[in-house]
Amino acid sequence: MKLPQNSLFAILLRARWWVSLAAGTFVFLVLRLFMPAPYAVFGASPFVVIGLYVLSKELRRPGKKRAAAALARARGMSPESFSQALEAAFQREGYSVKRAAGAADFELTREGRVTLVAFRRWKAARTGVEPLRELQAAAREGDGMYVAAGEVTATAREFAAQNRIRVVEQEELARLLAG
Repeated sequence: MKLPQNSLFAILLRARWWVSLAAGTFVFLVLRLFMPAPYAVFGASPFVVIGLYVLSKELRRPGKKRAAAALARARGMSPESFSQALEAAFQREGYSVKRAAGAADFELTREGRVTLVAFRRWKAARTGVEPLRELQAAAREGDGMYVAAGEVTATAREFAAQNRIRVVEQEELARLLAG
């Protein structure tokens, strides 16, 4: 089940960890004015749980130096070794991975959903819209994922957002490859 984009908890999941903990503290203090402490703790607990979850995600993210080192390693890999590293990373994420032909390099399947992945131009310093158009044409009604170790232009990002293509780059790519 997916949370609505603008629900309170979806917003808190995208915010920094301390925002949820501050909201939980505020809710606790307000509820404490009207009810006993155990009930106020219970009412504030969803905010605390979300804050702790977001904090754990932030702690697992690689730092800027580790991310830069991982991206440098990725740029230095041969196409075959990068493909193998990416395949292993997707399998760790719970996907079943098949090699694909055409504009996509992999076909990922998880929970009945199919996602086409393109990464042939991962070493490009700057990626424009064209490779994303190719991926979108191949994916048609399904989801797409484009992997880039370089910069993705604003126009390409906008195109990706409009066409259900997830762009994996920089920090996210470093985290994915690091496992």
